[in-house]
Amino acid sequence: MIPFQAPLDDIFHSLRTFAGEVPGWDPELSQEVAGHFAAFAEGVLAPLNGPGDREGCRLENGRVRMPEGFGAAYAELAESGWQGLTAPEAFGGQELDHLTAAAVSEIFSGANHSLQMVTNLVPGAVSTLLVHGTPAQQETYIPKLASGAWLSTMCLTEAGAGSDLSRIRCRAVRDGESWRIEGQKIFISGGDQDLSEGILHLVLARTGAPEDGVKGLSLFLCPSDSDGVRNAITVTRIEEKLGLHASPTCQMEFDGASAELVGAEGRGLAAMFTMMNHARLDVSLQGVAHAARAYAIAAAYAAERRQGRQPDGSDAMLADHPDVQRMLAEQQDAARVARAMCHIALGELERGDAPALVEFLTPLCKIWCTEAGLRAADLGIQILGGYGYLEEYGVAQIWRDARITTIYEGANGIHCQTLASRGVRFAEGAAIEAFAALIARLAPEDAALAERSAAWQARARELAGLADVRVLAHDFAVATGALLADAIRVRLARG
Repeated sequence: MIPFQAPLDDIFHSLRTFAGEVPGWDPELSQEVAGHFAAFAEGVLAPLNGPGDREGCRLENGRVRMPEGFGAAYAELAESGWQGLTAPEAFGGQELDHLTAAAVSEIFSGANHSLQMVTNLVPGAVSTLLVHGTPAQQETYIPKLASGAWLSTMCLTEAGAGSDLSRIRCRAVRDGESWRIEGQKIFISGGDQDLSEGILHLVLARTGAPEDGVKGLSLFLCPSDSDGVRNAITVTRIEEKLGLHASPTCQMEFDGASAELVGAEGRGLAAMFTMMNHARLDVSLQGVAHAARAYAIAAAYAAERRQGRQPDGSDAMLADHPDVQRMLAEQQDAARVARAMCHIALGELERGDAPALVEFLTPLCKIWCTEAGLRAADLGIQILGGYGYLEEYGVAQIWRDARITTIYEGANGIHCQTLASRGVRFAEGAAIEAFAALIARLAPEDAALAERSAAWQARARELAGLADVRVLAHDFAVATGALLADAIRVRLARG
């Protein structure tokens, strides 16, 4: 196994190049903070990645047990304040910017995606409470989340309601001043674990009639414990998965579980989107992390592996062969371009003055970056050959762990439809103009890209006027990603 090394310099070169001017962001301080986390990731988190994958999680007497070493690693993570990195100081957090958090998240995912999955829904939960929670809810839960005493989950999916949330049947009924939740949720990451004292489940449940669709859904805060008493929540199974073996994916029964409404009744999906949009950018960074890690392993292996002969008859290293060089170059490009896309979106998110562009870039990042991670992992297996197909070098685990990223937090095909429909129509087409302006900023003197951008704008406006774009959505998303990727490459070439 080639040891994990955080790509700190690559991350901050990208942030400085693509995030743009962000008020209050100190790149030097940010890199120093991320450097401390990188040392923790390399020394503590990464060494648990392979063993955790092999051991997996287990369900004992209705409670989930994490792999050996994960509890101590989480305790150190929480004690060092990483769980409250972006939470407000008033609630015990460090109130750092989301660019620093993005650097930490990428490093975390590259070192140990499974543990990152269990811990990294906390920032989204905090954001949801800040936007939609009452002062009392904020005071009750944010300090617990920021300190690491509690973790959080996002409970949406049901057996009959995956991508189509209008089919949710899990119900919430009033019980005096509070609510009771009845029903089943599946595919819940970190639905239970033995790392934190408690878990705050954010549950999307039906308060209206089934025929109301998504308008009958509300969002609830459902704590695992209250005053030392377990809530009426049971984990009935943990799934046997292709990858992410050290991240418990739970099937959960809510049997009259006590909960409280967050946000307005019937506006649950809108409230949940605060958490989901954070999660989608985080999944995009997971794709970047997988691409970077797969490239690092493949490049190190190819540089050391003797294979074949040079034209002059001398011994050749694997990296000397043109086809291997091609694959390594594709891996490296995948990581660089995907990382730049995320950093562009995060820079815009931090500035807050281009909401239409952020709305457009979020699904685009989810599509492009997760596909990049999967492609780079696949190339890594190919470069290592038979050894890549074994578990010994870690590339097979990267592929297995990365495979879910194109599926969860919205399947990529659905995000393609989002781009080609709501994306181009949002704010009367404001995203079209903003995206075209972004291409021009990245590649101001490239005539060929300007011509492609003009054609893209015409196509986007055409789609904005169509009632049904499903057949056209995939090709439009591919063309949109390719246009931005090429503009990024032009910017990278300028140094």
